[in-house]
Parts: sequence; structure tokens; C-alpha cells
Amino acid sequence: MPKLPIISGKKAVKTLEKMGFIKSRQTGSHVVLKKSISGGEIVCVVPLHKELRVGTLSGIIKQAQVSVNDFISNL
Repeated sequence: MPKLPIISGKKAVKTLEKMGFIKSRQTGSHVVLKKSISGGEIVCVVPLHKELRVGTLSGIIKQAQVSVNDFISNL
């Protein structure tokens, strides 16, 4: 698994939008993104921090059900 970069919450949202996610709503500093799939939908929550910690970004990628390589290639 490649090393995760340190990116902002806004950059993570833009990357997930490139991957087919749509902004559903925003509550405070957290954005909720959704993507429809054949079995239902995937919901992903991204905090809008200046720098996301590696563990937080890893959790976002797991929620989004995408591989780390796909996420990094769409940055």
C-alpha cells in the first residue's frame, strides 16, 4: 500500500467528487458525500480541516470503499 499524502479536507472532497461522489449536505465543518451503487448507496463524511491526519484520510477512503491507489491517482 502506498504512503498516504497529507491533504486538506477540501482536496479530499474534490478527489471524491472526481470519483463519482456528490455533495449531499454540510453540517458545520463536515461534508457528507453520497454515491449510488447497485446495492444501495455509499455515504462518506469528510471534515474540512486544513490538514487531514493519515488515520482520518484512511478512514475516509475505507468509508468511500475505494482503493488507496485509485484515490491517489485521482488527486
